[in-house]
Amino acid sequence: MKSVHPYDELLRTDRIPHIWCPGCGIGTAFSSMLAAIKESALPLEDFAVVSGIGCTGRVAGYLKLDSFHTTHGRALPFATGLKLGNPRLNVVTFSGDGDLFAIGGNHFIHAARRNIDLAVFCVNNFNYGMTGGQVAPTTPYGAKTATTPMGNDEWPFNLPLLAYAVGAVYVARWTTLHVRRLTDAIREVFDRRGFRFIEILAPCPTAYGRRNRMKAPLDVLKYFEARVRVRHDADPAEAQIDLESPIVVGKFVDRKRPTFLDLWSKRYAPDEDEEVHVA
Repeated sequence: MKSVHPYDELLRTDRIPHIWCPGCGIGTAFSSMLAAIKESALPLEDFAVVSGIGCTGRVAGYLKLDSFHTTHGRALPFATGLKLGNPRLNVVTFSGDGDLFAIGGNHFIHAARRNIDLAVFCVNNFNYGMTGGQVAPTTPYGAKTATTPMGNDEWPFNLPLLAYAVGAVYVARWTTLHVRRLTDAIREVFDRRGFRFIEILAPCPTAYGRRNRMKAPLDVLKYFEARVRVRHDADPAEAQIDLESPIVVGKFVDRKRPTFLDLWSKRYAPDEDEEVHVA
């Protein structure tokens, strides 16, 4: 008898096996999202998942949901269009650090500023894994990549701080070592409204790990285990990542503010008692 995977109803099984390298954390992050979707009470037909280009961007191709593999850096404007065109949808953006914060960085800033009602999950593996392991805007200071063989000379983005500063209503960070906590956080995000952001720290043993003395798939997870500190409600400014300091994870921000559609409706929707004239 053919076995049935618990997520078969959410997967395009004809496209399995996936392309991700052994030890890559994207599959774990993907599984956490699938678990959260299945555990939520939300109808599957109301989900739309958008990704950009890169290793994480391939997620859209494995989902048996309405999913869209967009151009590099343009996942968020595409997702914004989906949400504004059909506000009933639960629109999810699931992409990588290079896609969302390098070429797509400006789109992230303005989607959060406008408080577009989107759930945004960023898999951060500290480099451009698909194209050869080049330095990324999230590469820790001093870390080696294909384009910084002597070590990165630039400080990376602090993604939770950036998300908070530009207006996100929910901000969290977990690693792929924290599977249950990550799944719970994603499920919690589905119960919120507004621009919600989770950074997911994930190993990339093939491109990043082998250049930074973490060649084995478990080495990065051991690094996370040794350095991670769970601190809910921590100041996002304390979430900067470097090679020596503890890595702060947890739920940092959970607040309410009107979404873009809330403000638009309030400003432009006619009052109930107002007579509407159609030319």
